[in-house]
Amino acid sequence: MTGAMVAGAIIGGGLYLLVRALFPARPGLAARMAALDAARRRDLEEAQAGRASPTLERVGGTRAKVGRELVRFCEARGWKLRSIRADLAITERSLEGFLATKFLLPSAALLFIPVLVAWFTLLGLGSSVQVPAWVGLLFALVFFFLPDMQLRQEAQARRQDFRHVVGAFLDLVSMNLAGGRGVPEALMTASNVGEGWAMHRIRDALGNARITGQTPWQALGRLGDDLDVAELRDLAGALALVADDGAQIRKSLAARAASMRSRELSDLEGKAGERSQSMLVAQLFLCAGFLIFLAYPALMRVLAS
Repeated sequence: MTGAMVAGAIIGGGLYLLVRALFPARPGLAARMAALDAARRRDLEEAQAGRASPTLERVGGTRAKVGRELVRFCEARGWKLRSIRADLAITERSLEGFLATKFLLPSAALLFIPVLVAWFTLLGLGSSVQVPAWVGLLFALVFFFLPDMQLRQEAQARRQDFRHVVGAFLDLVSMNLAGGRGVPEALMTASNVGEGWAMHRIRDALGNARITGQTPWQALGRLGDDLDVAELRDLAGALALVADDGAQIRKSLAARAASMRSRELSDLEGKAGERSQSMLVAQLFLCAGFLIFLAYPALMRVLAS
């Protein structure tokens, strides 16, 4: 009975998806405007990525086609996916590749259901479809959320590295301001000092701002929005407020850099404390197992007598 219900649910879901694919709902005006803005933004990002970051992920073949169709599907319904876009931007990966992976992995898990049925039949465990179907659905569910977990962990690690670079960048800008440079010159000179992917992103944002006629703090604010880095947004707001007062902005940047370093140190101390506690728990379990190993023969002898 349960196998028939599962099979009926799968067939019904497939028919529903087929009908929706053949007769898609007409998007409203808001969804069309959102899709137009997303397409324009994607073209701009691809142009900037091709000019500034040649190491961005490239997808091709069937995976690229699936990714582009999924992106159009999301844009037609007005789905922003802001957090995913920010994580992809900071990890230098494409939305098409991520959505294609998120779709193809569960699909591959579902395609293995007949293989599991045949394997269960060869092992003599029965020819029922129920257990292989549930196993395939479980793996499909895991594979559906696995790319999100990996992306979130990688983006969190890169944001932490980016915040560390922002703290050093603030110190460099403060020193350049103390040397008599203006705010735009200090920002560009400080970005040319360091190397690494984070400093390259800051340097590219400032260089594009000079080409497009934006102010440097607007470019930093936009970069902070794209990468979801609050420190860059706060820096852009502070620069926009006191960009004309060099002495005041120099003190503000030095204070921000000091607060970022202290917060980073407190985070590192907290992580070190957590690891120390985990090691202590592991040692306690090891001692408890050793005590049980020593006491078990004596206890069994007492109980036997």
